[in-house]
Amino acid sequence: MAEVAAVYRVSSREVGRTLAAALRVWQPTLSWSRAKTLIESGRVLVNGAVCRNVAHRVVPGDVVKVLPHAPKITKPRPNVVIRHLDADIVVVEKPPGTNAVRHPEEERLYEPTVAELLPRLIAEYEGRPASGRLPAVRAVHRLDRDTSGLMVFARTSQAERHLGLQFRKHTIHRVYLAIARGRVEERTIVSRLVRDRGDGRRGSTPLPNVGKLAITLVRPLEYLGEYTLVECRLKTGRTHQIRIHLAEQGHPLCGETVYNKPIDGPRIPDKSGAPRLALHAAELGFRHPTLDVWMEFRSELPKDLRQFLEKLRRRANNNNTRP
Repeated sequence: MAEVAAVYRVSSREVGRTLAAALRVWQPTLSWSRAKTLIESGRVLVNGAVCRNVAHRVVPGDVVKVLPHAPKITKPRPNVVIRHLDADIVVVEKPPGTNAVRHPEEERLYEPTVAELLPRLIAEYEGRPASGRLPAVRAVHRLDRDTSGLMVFARTSQAERHLGLQFRKHTIHRVYLAIARGRVEERTIVSRLVRDRGDGRRGSTPLPNVGKLAITLVRPLEYLGEYTLVECRLKTGRTHQIRIHLAEQGHPLCGETVYNKPIDGPRIPDKSGAPRLALHAAELGFRHPTLDVWMEFRSELPKDLRQFLEKLRRRANNNNTRP
């Protein structure tokens, strides 16, 4: 029997398996060699991105799609905008749907990352010849694939060390805008985050001195009926911190596909119609690694989230005016 073109969501049964092994769980008649051919030919997408790595490990909430044919290369280059550039650093606005850096297990993911696009963008920005040696960049932090907004990259080893120290000491200024489900009240969320809370997902643990301290300051900016536009200030910067903290308060982000299920309860439905994860890195501040001056940048919500926000406003206003 031939493989089936279909969409699958990773559950506890597949968590931790390789992509090839997961395909064989979903399609039991698929041979190992055929699963390998499917993946390497570009017919398998993980969360919307072609993944050609047979050994890629799937995680909870991953959406895996098997295509009837390998996709044509028609996707335009992601619109990475350079906000600041000097000899030591480059500050950019990352578009949604693009990975910031390449994870070790994604060495054969088809789409280029921001870190891979930047050297050529910098060369173009500086007017260097395309055939010359491209300038190097060094990642000092990350944004999730579907999160948009501000990032800083180092251009020298000294800048990398200096910025890395600021991130480790949590002296970096970071503010995110998010649209969450439910009515979110102002609060400071403090917990200790672990890689596996018991169901394969990252989350908070009640155990003292276990995991890493995570602190998020949450402030509602606008109530939109069943949703809230919130400002989240990070006092620490842990992986998926905002997504986890709001979800554990009963307010998963609109567009959330991983942290939308309590450990002991059913998946929380998302009827918002969000175009993607509603999270945007809106403010970024740090001390310049060599000039010793404070630098701060702001980024407005991108078009997709602005339109989504307007849709929620109209929906809320219509509901308020009904008799």
